[in-house]
Formats: sequence, structure tokens, C-alpha cells
Amino acid sequence: MKTMLLDTVFWDLVVDLAGNIAAATDPYSLAQDAASAIRLFQGELWYNTAKGVPYWTQILGKTPPLSLLKSSLTTAALTVPGVVTAQCFISSFTDRGVTGQVQITDALGQTATAAF
Repeated sequence: MKTMLLDTVFWDLVVDLAGNIAAATDPYSLAQDAASAIRLFQGELWYNTAKGVPYWTQILGKTPPLSLLKSSLTTAALTVPGVVTAQCFISSFTDRGVTGQVQITDALGQTATAAF
């Protein structure tokens, strides 16, 4: 499956050499989509406010156990169609932000990693 390729620093669209919007392909596209799911705040998706990570209610400004944080992020990553397994690695957890990587595996056994 293809998805629009996002810059890993600014999380914005990238253009290819011809000036067209660049596309990411499997398995990286699944990892990028999983990272997008992890970055989604619960209630932010207007057509399904149940999706997303409960950052406001359970994570940011609080001190949740690392296991709860990883579980919430992994659950969000697994909502992406085509992702069979997901594992999250936290590199920074402050009062105002969480950063890390998600590693996914698809149905073909391919793995890919994307930062969030």
C-alpha cells in the first residue's frame, strides 16, 4: 500500500525529483502510518473520536508507568490495516512530549521502523 511520504523531522509532505508529492511504499508506508496513529491524540480525528492515544487524559502532564505508555502506543500502531505486530521504543518522555520509534511487521514478515 502506498502513502504520502512524510519528512521525518517536520512530519510534512516531501516532493520527489520531479516536484511531485513523494509516495512511500510497503513496508515503510505501514511503519509511517503506525507512527501517524501514535501521534494522533484521542478525540482529534473528527470522524472517529475514539481513535488515537489518550495523551490528555492518561499520559501528558502525568507520570504513567512506562508499560502503560508503551501499551497505548502499541495499541494505536496495531490499528493500521496491514500491521500484524508492533513494538514501540521510547527515546524521550517529558511532561510535554514523547518521542521514539515504532517497529512493525506486516503479513509477509517484512519489518520497518519509523520515528514518532
